[in-house]
Amino acid sequence: MEPTLLQSEAEVEMLIDSINYMWILVATFLIFFMHAGFAMLEAGQVRSKNVANQLTKNLLTWSVGVTVFFLIGVGVEGVVAGDGFVPAFQGDAAGWLDWLYGAVFAMTAATIVSGAVAGRAKLRAYVSYTFLLAAVIYPVVTGLTWAGEHLAYGDVLFHDFAGGMIVHGMGGIAGLTAAWVLGPRMDRYNSDGSANVIPGHSLTFAVLGTLILAFGWYGFNVGTSAIIGEGAFLGDQLGRVALTTTAAMACGAMGAGLVAWLKTGKVDTLYVANGLLAGLAAITAIPDTTAWWGAFVVGGLAGVQLPLVFEFVEQYLKIDDVCAVFPVHGSAGVLGTLLFPFVAAPGVVDSIVNAFVAQVIGVVVIAAWTIVATGVIWYAFKATGQARVSPEHERDGLDVSEHGVDTYPEFGQPDVATDGGSDEVIRADGGEPNDGEIKMVTAIVRPDRLGAIKQSLAEAGAPSLTVTNVSGRGSQPAKKGQWRGEEYTVDLHQKVKIECVVADIPAGEVVDAIREGAETGEPGDGKIFVMPVESATQIRTGKTGRDAV
Repeated sequence: MEPTLLQSEAEVEMLIDSINYMWILVATFLIFFMHAGFAMLEAGQVRSKNVANQLTKNLLTWSVGVTVFFLIGVGVEGVVAGDGFVPAFQGDAAGWLDWLYGAVFAMTAATIVSGAVAGRAKLRAYVSYTFLLAAVIYPVVTGLTWAGEHLAYGDVLFHDFAGGMIVHGMGGIAGLTAAWVLGPRMDRYNSDGSANVIPGHSLTFAVLGTLILAFGWYGFNVGTSAIIGEGAFLGDQLGRVALTTTAAMACGAMGAGLVAWLKTGKVDTLYVANGLLAGLAAITAIPDTTAWWGAFVVGGLAGVQLPLVFEFVEQYLKIDDVCAVFPVHGSAGVLGTLLFPFVAAPGVVDSIVNAFVAQVIGVVVIAAWTIVATGVIWYAFKATGQARVSPEHERDGLDVSEHGVDTYPEFGQPDVATDGGSDEVIRADGGEPNDGEIKMVTAIVRPDRLGAIKQSLAEAGAPSLTVTNVSGRGSQPAKKGQWRGEEYTVDLHQKVKIECVVADIPAGEVVDAIREGAETGEPGDGKIFVMPVESATQIRTGKTGRDAV
């Protein structure tokens, strides 16, 4: 039997829906992968003692957030939109695709906050805030905008294509608000109000995270476009979104790097990376409508404003935004959203004034709701003593205090596993090592030489040692460092202290072994000290003197 025209149309419509849903799922997976980028970006910008805490927050943001958004958030969004409380689990399986697509956007907004409060927020406070953001704060925003279309001026709707303000602007503003309530990290500001630079521990992680985020951002922007709409292939829109996203990204990096160079005479790596993301955040609201030249303007301005806004937040507002989430996501998202009518392609906007007013209304409403809701929640945490870790825990690092782990347990690489020394040493001269005394050999050396030193000591028959991570200064000159465009002086250098107590092994041989492993020929190789030990006691056996060693 030949298929009827109606059957053919139904089959075509089913095919179109299948292709579009597969496209949306691929975009969803790309956006999910952005969490790997956020994890690396934030981990690189915090101190080494807080890395595991930052990684855990990113894992729990996703885990807690998507669950709450499924059970509660979708329903709250429906109420605000005017459709009533219908949680995702009451819908059909096909509708769960829409839930998942919405969830990855919601969790992007949530995880932005973790970078602002890094290094001092209690894990329980952050997770509780994530719960409330996924359940109420973010769904109210999407209910007013994408789902309900309540924000408008006259007959002009507030325009946000992929979340420049709804996701990134909101997340950046929420992060700034939480950081303001929480207060700065210890030692971030001096008593006179001047700021101290606290560098993150890995630019490598930060740049890797940046590039992962940029890759996933194509899912954010380009993925928001369907492939086929109303029987037509949407190649024009896809091409525009792909171009404007890429151009804004590139110009954001160049704009931030240029301003950093003009301010300091150096092109700051972290500013370039952050500027790339700021360009992406700025274009996210308007990639479907922006002229090609407008993408250059939006991205460039987003990059230029980044160092200026960060300096304003740090120096004048005295807010410790650790990962610069406000200038990267907040102010950049606001900027791009407000530029909508001024950089639109011909024929997109009928009235620049009406369109701009609609954008201002959207930005003000979203910002006001985010500030009030976030401020109330974090003030409640603060009032009950649940917002911030104790000074002792903050000083020790959140990895140990909140998770009981050490992200970097080894000081040097490669690791050299050595067994105990020989039980008996036969000396050719018939004498007694160290003139019968116990000696303590202490060395202050470069951390990267520890592996070679351990090998040398093992070969010398003196494998037992104690290693401590220390910092200090000697003949090695101070050096200048730069973190996000600000210069700081490093006069206490990271070193490793090695202590080796010997009795049957001559101290001179231990000194030679350490020197052989530690020497690079450059200032800062360290020093070795030999001191007598009055006595020693082995705890397990009670042996004393040389027998204990």
